[in-house]
Amino acid sequence: MDTIGSPVSASSIKKDSLTFLKSLFNSTEDDVVDSQAAPLPFLSPLANSVISSCSKILQKPTEELQHCFDTEHPNIMKESLVYARSFLEFCSYQALNLMTRRPDYLADKNFRRLTFDMMLAWDGPSAENELNIVDEDKTVGLEAFARIAPACTVIADVITVHNLFDVLTMSSGHKLHFLIYDKYLRSLEKVIKSAANVNTSSSASNLQLAEGEIILEIDGTVPTQPIFQHIGISGWPGRLTLTNNAMYFESMGVGLYDKAVKFELAADMKQVIKPDLTGPLGARLYDKAVMYKSTSITEPVYFEFTEFKGSSRRDYWLDISLEILYAHKFIRMYNLKKFQQLEALARAALGILRYRAVKEAFQNFPSNYKTLLCFNLAESLPGGYTILQALSSRLSLLDDSSSQHDSVRSPRANRQLRQPISYLTLCRHKIVSIDEVGMDKEEMQQIGDVCVGEINPLEMAVKQSKQDIGRAEAAQATVDQVKVEGIDTNIAIMQELLFPLIESFNHLQRLASWEEPSKSTVFLVLVTYVILGGWMKYVLPSIFIFVAIMMGCNRFANYGKPLEAFNITAPPYRNAVEQLLALQEAISELEALIQAGNIFLLKIRALLFAALPQATDRIAILLVILAVVFAFVPVQYLILLAFYEAYTREMPLRKDSSDQVLRRMREWWYNIPAAPVQLIKPDDKKTK
Repeated sequence: MDTIGSPVSASSIKKDSLTFLKSLFNSTEDDVVDSQAAPLPFLSPLANSVISSCSKILQKPTEELQHCFDTEHPNIMKESLVYARSFLEFCSYQALNLMTRRPDYLADKNFRRLTFDMMLAWDGPSAENELNIVDEDKTVGLEAFARIAPACTVIADVITVHNLFDVLTMSSGHKLHFLIYDKYLRSLEKVIKSAANVNTSSSASNLQLAEGEIILEIDGTVPTQPIFQHIGISGWPGRLTLTNNAMYFESMGVGLYDKAVKFELAADMKQVIKPDLTGPLGARLYDKAVMYKSTSITEPVYFEFTEFKGSSRRDYWLDISLEILYAHKFIRMYNLKKFQQLEALARAALGILRYRAVKEAFQNFPSNYKTLLCFNLAESLPGGYTILQALSSRLSLLDDSSSQHDSVRSPRANRQLRQPISYLTLCRHKIVSIDEVGMDKEEMQQIGDVCVGEINPLEMAVKQSKQDIGRAEAAQATVDQVKVEGIDTNIAIMQELLFPLIESFNHLQRLASWEEPSKSTVFLVLVTYVILGGWMKYVLPSIFIFVAIMMGCNRFANYGKPLEAFNITAPPYRNAVEQLLALQEAISELEALIQAGNIFLLKIRALLFAALPQATDRIAILLVILAVVFAFVPVQYLILLAFYEAYTREMPLRKDSSDQVLRRMREWWYNIPAAPVQLIKPDDKKTK
C-alpha cells in the first residue's frame, strides 16, 4: 500500500528556501515552458490546471509525473474515472507534502486556493466533466474533501474529516464554499500561531512543564471571565491551563498567580471528568462546571466556567480535557512506545487546535457523534473500539529507530520509512522542537493517512463505525420517548413490565400458603422428584431454551411489523405538592430500611465480638454444627431440606409450631444489643 505517493527526491528537498518559494507560485522560464505543454487528454480542464500547478511545485514535467504514477500503480486501468482521480491524488499528495514544509503555508492564500482547487478537480477529474477554471460559486462535496484535506495533516484528520465537513457546511446545504474553507484555514493559522507563541512565552516556564509537555489551551486570564475552583464550600478565582499531560490551576493572588496545582491526566489514577453543577458555598445551582476526581486527591475539584448564557465554555473545556485523558488511556491500552506515544498525543493536540479554530471562526459546538476530536469520537461511536484498533495498527508502523540516520539504509527502506506525521506537523509549526526526539530535519517525510486510489484500514474502520450511528440514534430516540415524569407513573410502568414475574411469585406464595392442599401437595412432590432425581441442573438451561424459542416464534410471527405499544393504565393525577409528599414518604421508607440494615449489621458485629457471651456461644456451636452438616451431607439433601422448611411452614400440621419457633427467634434477636457507634466530625481545613 503506497501512502501519499512517493517521497520527493533528495535534491529537491535540499533546495534553499528562496528557490523553493520561487518554484511554488512564481513563474520561471521553465514554468512558462511547462505551462505551454499540451494538456493531458483524459483530464478535465480544471484537473489539468491543478496538475500543471503540481508540476511547477515539484519541478517535474507532467509526463514524468504520469510515468512515475504508472510505474507505482500499474493495476489502475487507463481511460477511466478511477485512473484520473488516482493520478490527481498522486500529484496533489506529493505537492502538498512539499508545500507544507514551510511553517507559514496556511497564511498563503495561493496555498488555500490551490488545495480547494484540488478538491474541485477531484469532484470532476475526467475529460467528460466540462468544468471551467474555478470561480467563487464552485462548491466541494464530502468525498472530495475527505480525500484531499487529510493529506495536509494540520487541516483535517482522517478519523474526523467527515465531521469537520459537516460543521463547515452546516449552513450551506452540505456543500463547501471557498469563502468558508478560507475562513477556516485563516482561523486555524491564527490558532496555531497563538499556540506556538504560548509555548515559548513565560506562561510555559511558570508551570515548570516536563520535557515534551506543551500548552494547548489557557482560560481565565481575562479579569471579567475568571475560572472558579471549588473544593467543598470554598472557591477562588484563577486561570486554568491544559497541556498534553495534565491540567494546571493557578489561583489569582495580589497582582500575581500562586503556584500552579497539577491535576494529572497521563498517569492511571482512576480519573473522572464530567459536567456537574456548582455555585457559591457548595450550592448546586449552575450547570457550568467540570468535575475532576482521581485517587491523588481526597475529594472532587470543580472548575466553574462563568458565562451569562449557556454552557458552551464549559462544554469546550470538558471535550478537550477528555480528549487528552482518552489519548493517554489509548496509550496505556495498547502499550505504545516513545514515537507512538508522541504521535497519539500530537494527533489529539491537532484535533484540539482544529476544534478551537472552528469555535472561534463559526461559534459551533458539534455533538458527540459529530465531534472534531478523534479519541472522543472513538469513545462515543458505537463500535468505536475498531477505530482505536486500526489506529494502533497504524501507529505500530512507527519505529523508534526511525529518528536515527542510517547511511547504509537502502533507498527502498527509506521509501518505506514511517514517521510520526502529526508530531512532525507540530514541529514544523514550531509548537514543539524537533531536537527533543533527535530527528534529522533533512529526513522528515510527511507521509499521511490517505492512500492513492484506495481506502486505508483506518478510513474503513471509521466508515464502519459511522454506519451504526443511525441505529444508535434511533434506539436512543425510543428511550427518550418512553421517559415519563412522576414517581407514580414510573412505578405503574415497572409493575406492568414485571407483571409475569410478580404473578409467578404470587402463585408460589399461594401454593406455600396451603390454601388449596391438593395443588400444594402436587407441587411439593414434583419439586422433590426434581431435586432427588438430579434434574436441578437442567432447570436454568430449560428456562433459557424456552425463552429463546419464544423469541424465535415472535421473530417470525412479527417480521416486518412495528412493535405494538405497551398499554399502561395511568395512575390518578397528582399535583406538584402531592408528588413532593409522595417523594418524601418514599425517602422516609428508604431511610427506615437503611436504618434496619445498619442495626442488623451492628448486632452481627456485637455477636462477633461477644458483646452478649451466651448468645455468642450458641451461635458458635450452631456454626460448628452447620460446618459438619455441609461437609458430610450431600448438597441435594440440604436443598431439599431448605425447601421443605420454607414451603411447609404454613402447612396446617406445623403452622402452630412454626409460629412459636419464629416468635422465639424474634425475641432472641430483639435481646441482642447493637454495637456502639460514635460519629466524628472531620476537621474543616478547606478554607484557603
